Amino acid sequence: MSTKPVSVAIVGCGRISDLHELGYRGREDAKITAVCDTNKGLANAKAKAWGVEKVFYDYNRLLDDRDIDLVELLLPHHLHAEMTIAACRAGKHVSVQKPMATCVADADRMIEAAHKAGVLLRIYETFVFYPPAVQAKKMIEAGEIGEPQMLRMHINTGKTECGWEVPFEAWVWRFNEKECGGGPLVFDHGYHLFSLAYYLMGPVEKVYAWIDKSTILPEVNIDAPAVIMFKFRGDRRYGVFDVEHTPNMHIPSDYYVDDDRIEIIGDKGILLINRYTTRTIDLPELLLYKDGKTIPVPVDRVDWSEGFIDCTRHLIDTLKSGGQPVLDGQTGKAVLQFTLAALESAKTGREIRPDDLK
Repeated sequence: MSTKPVSVAIVGCGRISDLHELGYRGREDAKITAVCDTNKGLANAKAKAWGVEKVFYDYNRLLDDRDIDLVELLLPHHLHAEMTIAACRAGKHVSVQKPMATCVADADRMIEAAHKAGVLLRIYETFVFYPPAVQAKKMIEAGEIGEPQMLRMHINTGKTECGWEVPFEAWVWRFNEKECGGGPLVFDHGYHLFSLAYYLMGPVEKVYAWIDKSTILPEVNIDAPAVIMFKFRGDRRYGVFDVEHTPNMHIPSDYYVDDDRIEIIGDKGILLINRYTTRTIDLPELLLYKDGKTIPVPVDRVDWSEGFIDCTRHLIDTLKSGGQPVLDGQTGKAVLQFTLAALESAKTGREIRPDDLK
């Protein structure tokens, strides 16, 4: 167990980095000591806001800094693999934003690089750390709803007057499949939901999907509406995931306007996780239906940012105490295979087994 504070570099200083910074506030065992971005204005602004002295505009020069223990990569998906591998070879632990890569082969290369270097690799994914989801997981494991049989997940888009202002250049690469790896809803945002499915119900055996397209700008399409069905390993455990593009629907949000709801149905009851980034259905963040009654389940911390805070804290605790994080490289690979299986099924019209994707 190390007593030295973890020295952290944030690589990529876009809008989402503000939420990554929250988990380091007030920590004596970890500190953001460097930032890096090719946009000098962004890098300097974040350094000033966070009280960080070291500012890099070149990632390779950052990796030469022996004082940095951990890099957090907040970058477009197509950059994840090579930048992760470079960091591992430089002896840095890596926390890379979801999805870990755009193909399974790259995920394998990342895992191998971390193993060879003896460093930790984890995928930064916040939905499994959202406190209502963590509470739901505990309740499932305690048998509150009996044996889980069905997981139902939902996303739809919308518009708001109070959400984040995200510059166009931060969105445009998400519509380029070579840079994003897939569509912005099923592959990019959907990865949160695929991770949550794995977290709540375990590995997936097979997937079947229909993914349509909606035009949002001339020659720019979004991957919705969509329906994805899947069977978990073991008996009598299934899931369904629906995605809708509804740009004319007003949805209150302080963040992205993606409405997420998750329902876990057991043979004795139902759990409903009702909030992540938005405020649509006017119900508590976590509900339990059991014995003929619908009961709100109290959860103290329910803002979307709390998932970021706990995701960061979990990694710090793992680095200081040892062991593997919840979302290590192998888990990230399994979720990536699950996600890619949906894309492959929609493309081929066949049922796809995630484990068959290499």
